[in-house]
Amino acid sequence: MGDQTVDQKVAIPKLHEVYRELFHIGAAVNPMSLITQKDLLSQHFNSVTAENEMKFERVQPEEGRYTFEAADQLVAFAMENNMAVRGHTLVWHNQTPDWVFENHSGGRADRETLLTRMKSHIDEVVGRYKGSIYAWDVVNEAVSDSGEQILRKSKWLDMIGEDFIAKAFEYAHEADPNALLFYNDYNESVPEKREKIYALVKSLIEQGVPIHGVGLQAHWNLLHPSLDHIREAIERYASLGMKLHITEMDVSLFAHEDKRTDLTSPTEEMLELQAERYAGFFRLFKEYSDHITSVTFWGAADDYTWLDHFPVRNRKNWPFLFDTQHKPKASYWDVIDAVES
Repeated sequence: MGDQTVDQKVAIPKLHEVYRELFHIGAAVNPMSLITQKDLLSQHFNSVTAENEMKFERVQPEEGRYTFEAADQLVAFAMENNMAVRGHTLVWHNQTPDWVFENHSGGRADRETLLTRMKSHIDEVVGRYKGSIYAWDVVNEAVSDSGEQILRKSKWLDMIGEDFIAKAFEYAHEADPNALLFYNDYNESVPEKREKIYALVKSLIEQGVPIHGVGLQAHWNLLHPSLDHIREAIERYASLGMKLHITEMDVSLFAHEDKRTDLTSPTEEMLELQAERYAGFFRLFKEYSDHITSVTFWGAADDYTWLDHFPVRNRKNWPFLFDTQHKPKASYWDVIDAVES
């Protein structure tokens, strides 16, 4: 099928309206895509997330100097189009400026200084959007991918200790008591990492930390993870009484170990497999819609994706329901059909 267009006489249902009774349908956006994908976003999505514009390095590049212009633009777009907004992200080991972890002499900041900076940042950012942003990815990707340790090595962990996660949630809750607060991670359906995420969230609940949900990033591909592993992950996290959001969904046409760079368009077989995968995922989301309240794609259409040139340089990817011309792909129609199946 490639990027073939659909007969324009065929009515194209609005994706978010088809799933309105089940969960929000969201997209990650940036200042450019708010322009280039404006019509597609307003037609098919009722939720947006900032791809990068609310991360620490973007909103506070220097201590005390906040740069909210791009984030404000996103929130204004959402308000104009009657969309919900998910905030992403407050505390992460990546995209945090060096000054956060340094004292004023350029050396290592102490625990109290770092906690004070964390709280100040969260107060300012969450407070600014109180009432406009209904959910936040408070802590992002703090769990290790392999090995025995639960938490990944990071400056937050090294300089504050394991309670940096609990503190971030406490500060976010103080800044906006009505916001839903999520722990967000990738490889969330891989059994080994799933159990670490489960253990972390369970410990936070047992400590009385104000956490309301788990974000499953869902950076998946044509082969992995299996539907069984995704189902097991959903059930495991839901067993803790957590709300679940699919937060960064895309379905790469390449397996992680596939390094090919020869394709200038997707093959027929790839698009058929992708459609089957998307249909299976959305049937599963529908089945667990009592727990899953939002499904966000990490982009909107194939003309822009972070998977272009990552993890393989000079390679285009086509991970979404809409092609490079913003036309529905086979995956889109299978996702529409999945709501009835």
